[in-house]
Amino acid sequence: MKSGHAQISLSEVHGSVDTTSASRPVWKRIFSFFGPAYLVSVGYMDPGNWATDLAGGSKFGYSLIWVLLMSNLMALLLQSLSARLGIVRGRDLAQVNRETYPRYLNFPLYILAEIAIAACDLAEVLGMAIGIQLLTGIPLLYAVLITVFDTFLFLLLQKLGIRKMEAFIIGLVVIIGGSFLVEILLAKPNLGEVAKGFAPHVMTNEALYIAIGIIGATVMPHNLYLHSALVQTRKIKRDRQGIRRAIRLNVADSTIALNMAFFVNAAILVLAATVFFKTGRTDVAEIKTAHELLDKFLGTKLAPTLFAVALIASGQSSTITGTLAGQIVMEGYLRLRINPWIRRLMTRLIAIIPAVIVILINGEENIDSLLILSQVVLSLQLGFAIIPLIHFVSDKNDMGEFAIKPLTKILAWLVTAILVYLNIRMVAGQSIDYFSTSSNVFWKMMIIIGGVIFVALLVIAFVYPLMSKRHRDMPEVHAEASGLQKVAVPLFQKIAVALEFGEKDEKLLSYALGQAHQNTSFVLIHVVESASAKVLEKDTDDLETRKDQEHINFYAQRIMQMGYKADGILGFNHRAREIVRITKEANADMLVIGAHGHAGIRDWLYGQTIDSVRHELKIPVLVVHV
Repeated sequence: MKSGHAQISLSEVHGSVDTTSASRPVWKRIFSFFGPAYLVSVGYMDPGNWATDLAGGSKFGYSLIWVLLMSNLMALLLQSLSARLGIVRGRDLAQVNRETYPRYLNFPLYILAEIAIAACDLAEVLGMAIGIQLLTGIPLLYAVLITVFDTFLFLLLQKLGIRKMEAFIIGLVVIIGGSFLVEILLAKPNLGEVAKGFAPHVMTNEALYIAIGIIGATVMPHNLYLHSALVQTRKIKRDRQGIRRAIRLNVADSTIALNMAFFVNAAILVLAATVFFKTGRTDVAEIKTAHELLDKFLGTKLAPTLFAVALIASGQSSTITGTLAGQIVMEGYLRLRINPWIRRLMTRLIAIIPAVIVILINGEENIDSLLILSQVVLSLQLGFAIIPLIHFVSDKNDMGEFAIKPLTKILAWLVTAILVYLNIRMVAGQSIDYFSTSSNVFWKMMIIIGGVIFVALLVIAFVYPLMSKRHRDMPEVHAEASGLQKVAVPLFQKIAVALEFGEKDEKLLSYALGQAHQNTSFVLIHVVESASAKVLEKDTDDLETRKDQEHINFYAQRIMQMGYKADGILGFNHRAREIVRITKEANADMLVIGAHGHAGIRDWLYGQTIDSVRHELKIPVLVVHV
């Protein structure tokens, strides 16, 4: 774990997909833009959506399809704004929030974003666990615990790179879509009746609760953070034409991906309406119940099997993107970076704990009510992500000519007003019901205080950017290159070299000498990691430490024989920390360090020294593959 001032999102894959190569065919350059929206789209078809769609379809038939369509159009608008922010400003939503809002507001915004991610991951945990249980028959509690191990899958995908991760996610999306296509063909819904469901109408309080859950499950706040970072994995030309092209192609990417998500959600709702509502089973609000009845109503065991497989694919794909969103939120708001697998494990454990508690207390009954509640919690966070986003993409000082047009701005604020209104109406309705039936004064006071804080934060989030007069730099958008008139070749006065006392040291020193001039001096660093050094650190005087001191003095003498100044310094116990400390204390203006190319679990076991070092130092770090 480390605190730093990294200025880029997802630094491991930032700009890793080149869209500018003139040697590649045009269709390949266009295709290279497609991918980020598919990672975003899986959040729109996660297990939380299944619970709300099943409840809506079984209780109200096709009548809530218009809510799905409205949610999808809202999502398309908001995700395109998120992509625009990332492309033009080169910042994700969390980073821009940190740069714009004061600390007293940023911390609540961060906490709310983490709550949204935890609520989303709770839905994914329960969805995957239910899918595993439906396929294997094991108890739900064991299935929940099994979901911990998908942390290692995420670690593997991260090492393979963003394009491999996107391909894996698209494969899962195809499995989900294909499964429901078969389900719909088996159910044979009346298309005329389905079409009537697209007509908006006034809803009852019960329908409103489900509808808000659908909106919360569809328009997900963490996806706005995610999309603004994922588009930065594409290396684009930073001139007006290049940025405009990137925006246009990312809108196309979002349109295709989110329409696929709409098809999945609509298929779940239509399936529930056709199989259950039309046959009088309006009580089917749970995923397990739906799975059990599909066989009976459709007359084939293929239907429930496909249902379970799609559910597992949905949970697995969503959990990967949820982890990325968590990494973006933490780094953007706190500038705190931890290893992604640790972040994944933390997020998963936070989601598992409430799921395990509910299962232990209530058994496996009413689990889907927890899924629906998680989606309502997500919906309550929406305003805190959308309001800043619209402010940022509307600001001509920061977005320049790429600020959104007045019509788009009006539509965006209209969407925000609808969402905030529905949330407040839902919370007010639920609170009034509670106040009329409960005599618990403490919880009534907590509800009032929570409501006041909720409204106050929304008002501040809306008003502060309008009132703020702080200067913000214009985005660097240039029509053509500058000509490089001000390029100056740096002269390094003191170069630090991290040595391991192995056969690769010669290569490291040769690269270090290649950066030197006649007045350059060297600081040779080696970290002693013996058992004694781990306990006594600099006070150790074992044989290994004495030999290491002789070794580093020998290296220093050889460098001095070449005409340079050189000092050999030993560090103790913690490799990354000691390299950083010695480099800083020596006032070195460059560090040369070796990389071994460990991958996957080995990278975790052997540590990520280079990552730790380069984020702590503010000088150039030359990484030599040894």
